[in-house]
Amino acid sequence: MSQTNSIKTLLPAGLVVLGLFFYSATFMVQEYEAAIKLRLGEIVATDFAPGLHFKIPLIHQIKTFDRRIQTLDAQPERFLTIEKKDVIVDSYAKWRIADAAQFFRSTGGNSARTSRLLSERINTSLRDEFGKRTIQEVVSDDRLALMEILTNDVNANAADLGVKVIDIRVKKIDLPPEVSESVYQRMRAERERVARDLRAKGSEAAERIRADADRQRTVTIAEAYKESEEIRGEGDAKATAIYATAFNQDPSFYAFYRSLHAYRTTFGKAGGDVMILQPDSDFFRFFRQPSGQSAPK
Repeated sequence: MSQTNSIKTLLPAGLVVLGLFFYSATFMVQEYEAAIKLRLGEIVATDFAPGLHFKIPLIHQIKTFDRRIQTLDAQPERFLTIEKKDVIVDSYAKWRIADAAQFFRSTGGNSARTSRLLSERINTSLRDEFGKRTIQEVVSDDRLALMEILTNDVNANAADLGVKVIDIRVKKIDLPPEVSESVYQRMRAERERVARDLRAKGSEAAERIRADADRQRTVTIAEAYKESEEIRGEGDAKATAIYATAFNQDPSFYAFYRSLHAYRTTFGKAGGDVMILQPDSDFFRFFRQPSGQSAPK
């Protein structure tokens, strides 16, 4: 009976010890993790597949790292272009662990140290590439080609870190405040020059339009004057024909009517003084003879 009690007492303790031994002798690798096995600080195994694995307690140590894609958002840095002009570049990089063993040897698995070392290599590549280009080229040219060159260059320089750079992007390129003002002044002067050129072209076009309008006005007035003179001439011709027809119908009455009209025109002016020097002239024949015939001399 005492033996049975001993077994019942020792069995839970044995199960606990067995569980602790199993727990200390196994480790789990997740889908998104990379793991390495150390034996007294020396790497003895890498590239563990996701799942449950075994180790020797107290002898082996396990280091796991996140192998998912991570973002390194660097602080803006100042670089020189080929024109010796400063630009402030704000960039970021996407990277992941490619070789867990090399990553541990180079950085000790420290994320802050990894960010610092990777930033140094990215800045070196940015400095080299910006030093080959002008401001116009880095701002206006094909940015995708520049990003691809940077990614390949940083990958070559970061191979000793055990990481792979997936992509590098330049978020923003600014000019320093002391350079921005001179650039803005130059841009303002250029825009003013273009504005003056456009105004000059506009003034030239306006003068051309105004001259053409004046020419058309002169031509229109001349043609209108010509047409009015032709109409007036036709009217005068018709009036003369009418007068001639009327004169031929009764020449004496027509002469009398014309003389009355002449008398009214000559003597009808208000306030005018008239002196007759030759009252027996032919002009006054209707005063002497009702028929208008001149007196025999």
